[in-house]
Amino acid sequence: MRRAAYAVAAGACAAGAARLAYSAMSRRPPGGPKAWSRTNHRGEPVTLLEGPAVAAGALAGVLAQAGLAQDGLAEAGLVPASGVPGAPGSAGWRRAAAMALGGAGAAAFGAYDDLAGSGDRRGFRGHLGALRQGEVTTGAVKLGGIGVTGIVSAALAGGSPVDVILNAGLVAGGANLLNLFDLRPGRAIKVAAASGALLGAAGQDSVAAPLGAALALLPEDLGERAMLGDAGANALGAMLGASAAGLSRTGRIALLGAIVGMTAASEKVSFTKVIARTPALNWLDMLGRRPAHQPSETEPSETEPSKTEPPETEPPEPQPDLVTIPAQRPESGG
Repeated sequence: MRRAAYAVAAGACAAGAARLAYSAMSRRPPGGPKAWSRTNHRGEPVTLLEGPAVAAGALAGVLAQAGLAQDGLAEAGLVPASGVPGAPGSAGWRRAAAMALGGAGAAAFGAYDDLAGSGDRRGFRGHLGALRQGEVTTGAVKLGGIGVTGIVSAALAGGSPVDVILNAGLVAGGANLLNLFDLRPGRAIKVAAASGALLGAAGQDSVAAPLGAALALLPEDLGERAMLGDAGANALGAMLGASAAGLSRTGRIALLGAIVGMTAASEKVSFTKVIARTPALNWLDMLGRRPAHQPSETEPSETEPSKTEPPETEPPEPQPDLVTIPAQRPESGG
């Protein structure tokens, strides 16, 4: 019961911190508003500030949950106030620190790619192909940085070498996979919510903080006023991956296998097309989204390039009410 209460409190803390961070950054965007602004097919601006705000809120919630657990155990007199699960330096605090480090690192490298990336290269093949030609893309820097962040985060959490490898894969793989869903308004957060619900049902209550932060800004995402971008999607995925470290080894192997399989499939298969052709998934994907924009004869086509982002390379979705948002990246990793 106490753990559930701490998780609820952490989610509420994360949600409040995310809203506060988003409001503060919207008033005074770091580097100016232009750096974070993108234009969608409607000709309307969307901001990338949702991503850093979600990351900041999630980090605050994770640390708050660890602190509440320590104080609760000490006040109940069940354990001493130091040297116990949840106390600074203990396994509980190490897990919280590992989750925070994984999220912060993924957010930092994702923000770098958001602000400095050109979008010319996409996916593992694109970035590796550029490296073979001697070109170091921002996406390659991000992928390498998140990989290192995952290793350090997993090492901080502790465990055997096998556990560290598995947990590092979950952090880095989760960061990359969730970013692949950030192609339509609200989609990545919906996927994160579904994944977090499954992890929570498996006893991983540390998902409360990242989910609380993300859901607090879901209305901004669905309303096409803001988007997660790499900073938010990578951070959210990394923290969900880190929260899975408490699963059994068999469960983590299966989860990592699913992440690797879906990431590999994304190089060949369009997730958007699969979702559009599956009625239940399409209904969930469209839930809460704005109606489709119907351009007049004098307005640009939805398939024309965005002013700031490359166009979607896939054909229009079959449903008439679906929305193509060029400001959200073409469907491939990185």
